[in-house]
Amino acid sequence: MQKSSKILIVGQGDILEQALQAHLVQEGFSRVVSSQEHPLDVFHQAAVEKFFEKENPEYVFLASMRSGGIEANQKYPAEFLYANLASQNHVIQASYEHKVKKLLFFASSCVYPKICPQPMQPQHLLTGPLEPTNEAYSVAKIAGIKMCQSYRRQYGFPAIVGIPATLYGPGENHDLQTAHVMGALMAKFAHAIKAQEKQVVVWGTGNPRREFLFIEDFVKASTFLMERYDGEESVHIGCGEDVSIKDLAKAIGKIVGFQGEIIFDQSKPDGAPRKLLDSSLISRLGWKPQVSLEEGIRQTWKDYKEN
Repeated sequence: MQKSSKILIVGQGDILEQALQAHLVQEGFSRVVSSQEHPLDVFHQAAVEKFFEKENPEYVFLASMRSGGIEANQKYPAEFLYANLASQNHVIQASYEHKVKKLLFFASSCVYPKICPQPMQPQHLLTGPLEPTNEAYSVAKIAGIKMCQSYRRQYGFPAIVGIPATLYGPGENHDLQTAHVMGALMAKFAHAIKAQEKQVVVWGTGNPRREFLFIEDFVKASTFLMERYDGEESVHIGCGEDVSIKDLAKAIGKIVGFQGEIIFDQSKPDGAPRKLLDSSLISRLGWKPQVSLEEGIRQTWKDYKEN
């Protein structure tokens, strides 16, 4: 990418889109367009075609239009499936038709089977049943992966796929109805401290393990891949280490200064038992994360208190 390249970021205005746009601008890219700032109706092909004709993007970063934690996935499976399928289909097709130089599609680690060898590798895709709590979202993301690979094979279209670990950082969603685990836990601890409550209740057993990636590391990896990678295989973007939800809750509680008890509600679903990505490909290409989990939690908590 050149500093003058026209870059389009398509997403739902969440932490991913905001951080990626801020990073590109900070790096000196002068023509960055966000689908949230410029009206783009991703759910209608004609509207997307019209947008591409007007804006003529050279590079496209394609993120989710709907995403969230276990509770949101269970409540809105139809929306998660439709919104992501429609946006992917329309944006990838328009990108191909308008000769975009490269498209980077962001998938999710939930595309892999619920019971999957660890660390997870691209060849594990479609080798077993998905985790039921986020099956609709997973199916949409799998379709996006296959669409990118199919357009590359049939048309030679330079679409690549990045699969990040669970993202978090400043700008995190803390709405308990839609947040991922990091944002939800932080909101629960903040409420308990403010209300002087002596307990925080966490969904599930606390035993599942998750891999977390700080948002600043992720956006750097995204631009790295856009500039350095042009292959069909999905590229995992992770730190190579995971942590149990129980230990994560303890770490957050300690950092935010919560003095009470952490209770695990085992009547609530756990989700997949473990999701650790094999990120050896991006490591061989020369990228490595820089922010530790502890430091990332501290920065996220600081942002939460200030904003």
